[in-house]
Amino acid sequence: MILDRFLVSDQVAIVTGAGRGLGAAIAVALAEAGADVVLAARTASQLSEVAEKVRATGRRAHVVAADLNDLDVVASLAETARAEFGRLDIVVNNVGGTMPRPLLDTDAAFMEAAFHFNVSTAHALTRAAVPIITETAGRGSIVNISSIMGRVAGRGFLAYGTAKAALAHYTRLASTDLSPRVRVNAIAVGSIFTSALEIVAANESIRTPMEQATPLKRIGDPEDIAAAVLYLCSPAGSYVTGKVLEVDGGLEAPNLSLGLPDL
Repeated sequence: MILDRFLVSDQVAIVTGAGRGLGAAIAVALAEAGADVVLAARTASQLSEVAEKVRATGRRAHVVAADLNDLDVVASLAETARAEFGRLDIVVNNVGGTMPRPLLDTDAAFMEAAFHFNVSTAHALTRAAVPIITETAGRGSIVNISSIMGRVAGRGFLAYGTAKAALAHYTRLASTDLSPRVRVNAIAVGSIFTSALEIVAANESIRTPMEQATPLKRIGDPEDIAAAVLYLCSPAGSYVTGKVLEVDGGLEAPNLSLGLPDL
């Protein structure tokens, strides 16, 4: 059955930023497809809610409430997976994000912080995970969550877009280094209804123009991204590595203007 290729039965996954939004949806989707999941984020109460959803599928969940901006902490998740579940197959580097800011207000420290949170964290966990994946599972998959802003231009997204573009190319380079035993792919995410877009969901005057500017005429759901992650992690995506899958409703330009003025 072709649907069997989308199962990750008895595999073990790490999902960072798993307390809400994309990370929560990804963690639950992987559990529904058969994986046990290490859930990592800052807020324990949010992680506990996601853990209950994972356990409701019949799979195991282990919660790590910590500041994932700390590279030692994020790297330690790989050993946690082995200690708790005996193996590691899947890593989803979902933690990241940077607030918009005009170029002239973006100093070098802000740029470096964006790179650290979006790229260095992914590298720290990847570097720690690969030896454990190859030792315990033999082969595995890593998925990095990038953004449409890593490939299109929009005012105010200098730091965020640059960091996400770096993560996308990191994905291509890492896939070459780690082939054939560990596949590395990324998802360039478009506008998705998460907490970051709560104001959009509540304000029709903002939401409707965004929807109309999107070829598919809607804002995405977290499950749209979760399904793409599952494809890339599962045997269904076993012939895919080094690719950036664009899950963005068909966008070729931002669908939300921050209204920043000309110089």
